[in-house]
Amino acid sequence: MSDVMVSGREIHVNEEGFMTDPTQWDEEIAKVLASNIGIELTDAHWAAIEFAREDQAAEGVTPTLRRMAQAGGVSTKEMFALFPKKPAKKLAYVSGLPKPVGCV
Repeated sequence: MSDVMVSGREIHVNEEGFMTDPTQWDEEIAKVLASNIGIELTDAHWAAIEFAREDQAAEGVTPTLRRMAQAGGVSTKEMFALFPKKPAKKLAYVSGLPKPVGCV
């Protein structure tokens, strides 16, 4: 585990760059993290992020792509449009959540 500076604040991340303390996350950090991977956040992104954070808090695990489609109301096709190539992993990164189980 290490610390990095994001938006003038020190945040805890693991070796892959995922935040290890979701309480450090806020919208400003999300914007910087999204920018780091070439994504400009829209209302659709924020809706997915909000669901992912709420679901992770309730279920104790980061939602997978399948969970997002079934419970989050964001289809797999939409997820790939919002977060290209590795949607669940990128969503978790921007949302300040651990990498979803099963993501490589």
